[in-house]
Amino acid sequence: MKLKPIGERALVKPVEREEKTESGIVLPETARGQQQTAEVIAVGDSNGVGVNEGDTVLFARFSGTSIKLGEEEHLLLDFDDLLGIVEK
Repeated sequence: MKLKPIGERALVKPVEREEKTESGIVLPETARGQQQTAEVIAVGDSNGVGVNEGDTVLFARFSGTSIKLGEEEHLLLDFDDLLGIVEK
């Protein structure tokens, strides 16, 4: 299923990452807190926001609406909740 956001919104897929402490201990998912980076899947009417499909973005904690497309979890975010683009 495909979804095209309406208005100033972006459809993103959270990026899974493994977190380790400085001593090398892998933190379980329950201890990591909420994920704040995601890959942009689709954008609505951007009006010069500068976010494109395929970008990795940082978004505000506890923002967006969680939706399930097929078997994958996605978030629908307002452009105001996007804090920046993660450069590699």
